[in-house]
Amino acid sequence: MSDRTPALTGRLLVSGCDVLRVPPEGECEILRAQDIVVTDGVIEAVRPTGTTDSTGATGPTGAADVIDGRGLLALPGLVNAHTHSPMVLMRGAAEDVTVEGWFNDRVWPMESNLTPADVRAGARLACAEMIRSGVTTFADHYFFPEQIAEAVTETGLRADIAPTYFSSRGEAALNDTVAFAEAWHGGADGRVTVSLGPHAPYTVDDGDLRTLAGHARRLGLRMHIHAAEHLEQTRSSLERRGITPIRVLHETGVLDVGALIAHGCGIVEDDLPLLAEYAGTTAVACCPKVYLKHALSPLTPVRDLLGAGVAVAVGTDGAAGHNTLDVWEALRLVALTQKQAVRDATWMTVSETLRLAVRGGARALGLRNEIGALEPGMRADIVLTDLSGPHCRPLHDPRAALVYSARASDVRTVVVDGRVLMRDGRLLTVDEPALLTEADTRVARILDTSHGRTVQHYDP
Repeated sequence: MSDRTPALTGRLLVSGCDVLRVPPEGECEILRAQDIVVTDGVIEAVRPTGTTDSTGATGPTGAADVIDGRGLLALPGLVNAHTHSPMVLMRGAAEDVTVEGWFNDRVWPMESNLTPADVRAGARLACAEMIRSGVTTFADHYFFPEQIAEAVTETGLRADIAPTYFSSRGEAALNDTVAFAEAWHGGADGRVTVSLGPHAPYTVDDGDLRTLAGHARRLGLRMHIHAAEHLEQTRSSLERRGITPIRVLHETGVLDVGALIAHGCGIVEDDLPLLAEYAGTTAVACCPKVYLKHALSPLTPVRDLLGAGVAVAVGTDGAAGHNTLDVWEALRLVALTQKQAVRDATWMTVSETLRLAVRGGARALGLRNEIGALEPGMRADIVLTDLSGPHCRPLHDPRAALVYSARASDVRTVVVDGRVLMRDGRLLTVDEPALLTEADTRVARILDTSHGRTVQHYDP
């Protein structure tokens, strides 16, 4: 492992901003003209601008760094609850194909070309994109996880990283997965956490799922797994095994240790009581753009899951399917598609949608006590947005603007763990032109599928 980022010290003040308050339940609200005081990476206070602090001082006194937040809206950093960050290198290279064609003819053959250096370059480019769009934390599931962890360490983001494991890769790969977890969990001064990452019940056999669940229990980790991704997978599991993919997770101990389930569009009514038993440690990441692109139906049953007490979060999946790592786009699609799915325009309100994108994401990653809200005692993951553009005006309701109007380009400043990663639109921890040049030099080789190799065959 590389040298980890030194612990942050000192004070940061974000002064004069409006603040989005996201409570655990109920309506979100806008607190006008606030100062956010940060000490050693933790939010010390959110108070009206000009309020006297405990020392009798007002304003920026004692702050090592001051950010002028006037005219901007501060919100908790967005959480991308399921992605494959290095797949930005395959953006737009697998379009207008079936799910089977996407895996077997395009993506899995391209992934067989990847080197550790490719993954490092892709992860760094993805981190730059996410910082620009106000994502401060992401849950990754991919190969060569050490490279992703290094990219997170360098760029200053926060991530939960799950090494992708297929049973076809054998015992050595399983051991490598566990070794990565032992080496990196809690890395980068706690900004890197690790989940174990069996790919799916149809690519990982029950014995390996039980083994990994045992390691997760021993290490105090969670699992991040694709399961019941669409209804056809659930039907196939019922035909072959007589049980649903969710029941497989239960019987192999995956749900017992805590699981972040990617997609869950094939979760059926009989699964809900089972998931409710594990509601405190189970979450589902909803990534609606990829379902729409692949013409999959139904969507993630968000209302039923929330009704069962299961956390739901917003994700983008990889850019080979979603094309962007823009959580603004994803959360907007969650709101719109869920209204349509249940045929209820009063469902999936702006407050509910915003809560999924921040508190839901925090809960999904096991970080509910650290991120997801701008409150004293939480880590200082802060995003300053500018809603003054014509696409947001007149600004009758900033909450509605965040869900239905805001763009990634409206993000001005991003702070993670009290460290400023982007200030006034300028990235501070990433050499963006160099990243783009490096990515361009790698893609021709990565996209070549003439060799006939593939990392796996999709046949759930």
